[in-house]
Amino acid sequence: MKLVRTLIFIGIVVGLAYAGATVKLGQRTFFGHIEQIWASDEARELVEGVKETSKPVVERIKRGVKAGVDAAAGPDPDSADSR
Repeated sequence: MKLVRTLIFIGIVVGLAYAGATVKLGQRTFFGHIEQIWASDEARELVEGVKETSKPVVERIKRGVKAGVDAAAGPDPDSADSR
């Protein structure tokens, strides 16, 4: 039963993707409209604004990951060599 449900879901997704790429909605397909929207000046401004706003969070995450990697790569305090 689970396999049938998965196959139906995959069929629906493939069908929607095919329709979005081939069926014209005015002058463009659905994906053509999405492409035009993302190419607009407003969308570029939105992307730049999100990048600028999230920069402190991204930097803090990078520092945390680097600290974790450095701590994991350091000497193991439980090993026999460190005694």
